[in-house]
Amino acid sequence: MTVALQNDKTCLIAALSGELDHHSVRNIREEIDTAISEQQPEKLALDFGGVTFMDSSGIGLILGRCKIMGGIGGTTAIWNPPPHIRRVMKLSGIERIARIEHSPDRKENLS
Repeated sequence: MTVALQNDKTCLIAALSGELDHHSVRNIREEIDTAISEQQPEKLALDFGGVTFMDSSGIGLILGRCKIMGGIGGTTAIWNPPPHIRRVMKLSGIERIARIEHSPDRKENLS
């Protein structure tokens, strides 16, 4: 599992790829949390376009980042989840706390 972080004006984009499970989530969480702390973005976009597998650790990752972003007055969005991962997100109720967006063009989601 890898994460590529990019700051686009007021949005921190975390592009995730690979398998998101309890073995990988700790390092990913630390990288994202450090970037949030340093950059204080208005929006965090978790791009799941490259994620091939996700277990409940991925839900925990989302919930924790939503809490952190809410604490600094920001919002969280989930971008481009593959259909099988989007189903897991819907079943968990993630849509009640973070927007799930699908767009082939990330720039469209920054507004």
